[in-house]
Amino acid sequence: MTKKFINNDFSDIAFGRKSIRLYDENIKISQEEMLEMIQEATTTPSSVNMQPWRFVVVETDEAKSKLKPLIRFNTRQNDTSSAMILIFGDMRCYEYGEEIYSAAVEQGKMSAEVRDQQLAAIIPYYKNFSKEQMNDVVKIDSSLAAMQFMLVARAHGYDTNPIGGFEADQLAEAVDLDKERYVPVMILSIGKAMEEGYESVRFAPEKITAFK
Repeated sequence: MTKKFINNDFSDIAFGRKSIRLYDENIKISQEEMLEMIQEATTTPSSVNMQPWRFVVVETDEAKSKLKPLIRFNTRQNDTSSAMILIFGDMRCYEYGEEIYSAAVEQGKMSAEVRDQQLAAIIPYYKNFSKEQMNDVVKIDSSLAAMQFMLVARAHGYDTNPIGGFEADQLAEAVDLDKERYVPVMILSIGKAMEEGYESVRFAPEKITAFK
């Protein structure tokens, strides 16, 4: 993994991030760099390492045109961004459990005995989740990956905008995914900013924190 970071200033990456809605339409991000950023973003943690996040990178004019009617009031991002990244949660992510844990064994990060013990406990546990419980798990884990992607993108010199305003019931089928298996989590626009973004306010920590 060759990191193409042009910004290693943590303070600027984390605290200088703003939601950008207008991008330089002439800037395109290569698929190689996009995959690199996704790889870096998915070092984020997930529950029992099931990695339920799935990415669809909408980058062609044809695909963006198909997406446009589904994103309500977020069309400027779609029209000008280098890409729109659709993030889904895989409701059957546990089907990859053996593959994930066996790779850990092969890389010397886990013994075969521990793998077998953990999978024997984890897989039935996941299979017994209700649809609502599984939905919560995959959305929480995939949101962690989304946040890390936004920070990684800034390290690569790009900006993003997390988007929740879209037709959730139609998004999976629009990109040829099984809507019963893949639940939409959010959309991220990404590209080179053509605006500074705006300052926003946050609650004081004392307002949102309790010590017991």
